[in-house]
This record gives sequence, structure tokens and C-alpha cells, in this order.
Amino acid sequence: MLELRHLRSIRAIAETNKLGLAAERVFLTQSALSHQIRALETHYGITLFQRTAQGLRFTPAGQCFLDLANELLPAVEKTERDLIRLKSDQSGELRIVLECHTCFDWLTPVMDVFRRAWPEVELDLVAGFHSDPWSLIDAGKADLVIGSPPAAIRELASRPLFRFEIMAVLPPEHSLSNRRYLQARDFSEATLLTYPVPEARIDLIAKVLKPAGIAFERRTAELTVAIMQLVASRRGIAALPSWGIKSYVDHDYVIARRIGKKGLWSDLFAIGSKDCISRPYVQDFVKIIRDTCAEHLPDIKLL
Repeated sequence: MLELRHLRSIRAIAETNKLGLAAERVFLTQSALSHQIRALETHYGITLFQRTAQGLRFTPAGQCFLDLANELLPAVEKTERDLIRLKSDQSGELRIVLECHTCFDWLTPVMDVFRRAWPEVELDLVAGFHSDPWSLIDAGKADLVIGSPPAAIRELASRPLFRFEIMAVLPPEHSLSNRRYLQARDFSEATLLTYPVPEARIDLIAKVLKPAGIAFERRTAELTVAIMQLVASRRGIAALPSWGIKSYVDHDYVIARRIGKKGLWSDLFAIGSKDCISRPYVQDFVKIIRDTCAEHLPDIKLL
């Protein structure tokens, strides 16, 4: 009765502490995951975990399954990678360019995991700001773009990573700091600090301000730290990924507020040529991004 899928589900529950998030991680609906757990409990006549105010707490029986998952699954995943290597030559190069090129803190642990799993693949970041990062793929200067899919139709393939929230970034003691969330009209006549990319690629502008007919000024900077400095010195306000501003908020350098009652969300993809995306080590790189970020980045949602 016990299968690897059960162990993967149990590990996901332990890592997320919530059935809904665990279901996303193992590509199931919450009801399907609940049914899977109930079937396992019925078969063995046990209870795997209890619901508490702090989340899910494993019973001693559940902990036994979790210990097995933590011991067995890494060995299974290593063996699967080894089998891929034996099947064909998987050496190569993976050059990555980030659309949000200075928001890469989350990528460092991903690269560490990947390098241990695929030491024969040379992994590198394409440095610098690029207004059209997808053109680097066309020019043979990059293999994979981490960002949103290009508006223009290209011969590219994509794999979903995760959904993240874009937060409004304000200087401390800003007049809007007492708001729980900001609305389109709160940006009226404000100076919006952004990266130097087309307005169509800035979610706040494309999804919130333009539809509402809000007029604003715009000032650009290539580096996140430069944008943060401008915000802190009251030169304007910004809208950036929550994971890109966390350290600045934690140190009270700036403050962050939601955009809209339910927040402004954006989707992140891995984008490359069809040949690149089909390579086993690239598919594993995508999986490592999803698994690592789901564990370490707060408030993201797997796609």
C-alpha cells in the first residue's frame, strides 16, 4: 500500500504545515491529498497527524512515515538522476538570465542544490541589466530566462515556477503608512520608481494604474538597492516582489503595503528554447527551484 507518492505527500505536509500548500507542491488538489492520507490511515489503522491552532502536528505514527520519507526520498531522487546520466550524456552548460536581475537572493540556495545534483553541468548567471532578456536566447548568449513570458510570440517554451506578491514600497512614516493596502488612486500624481523596462512589463502599471486612468510620474534605476535608496529618501514609491524587498523591510529601511485588498500577484516562469527545456537537467533545475522556493520563500504559491 505504501508508495513513493505517499512519502512525497507526507514530506510536503511536514514542510508546509498546511494541506493546501502541500497539495500544490505535489500537484494535487487539497481534496485529492486528503483522500490519499485517509486511505493510508485506513489501510494501517492509524492517524498520521492532528490539526492544531499552529497547523498540522504529526502523531508518532506519522513521524515514523516522515522519518522514512526523509531517509528514502533523497536516495531515490539521487538514483533517478544517476539513471538519467547513464542513459545519455547530460554534461553541458546552463546560462541563466534574470528578468528582475538584482532580485536573485532566492536563486543562491537553488544553485547550490543544483550544483551538488549535477556537478557535470556548468551553471552560470548572465550578469547585467537586459531590457529584452529573451533576445539573449535568440543570440545564443543565454539558455534560460527566469521571468514572465514575452509579449511577442517567439519559438520559446516555458515551465511555471511560482506566483509571488508585488508589494508597494514606501519610506517610513509615509502618509500612506497607516493603510492596510493601497488602491490605484493612492498612486495618483506619485513618482513611481521602476526598473527601466517597458510599462507593459510592469504589473502595477499594466494591471492597476492604466486600467484606472491614474496619472503618475516615472523614474527608473537599474539596481534594486538604488530604488530602495530613492524610496527611503522620499523620492518616490516602488512596487517590487515581496521576496526582493524582505531584507530592506526587516531592517526598517522601508515599509511595504499590499496593492489592492487581495494583493497584486505575478507569475514567474523558466523560459528557454524547446530543446533547452526538454533537457533532463533543465527539468530538474525547474523542480529544484519549485521545491527550494516553496520551502524558503514566504507567501509564494506554486503554479
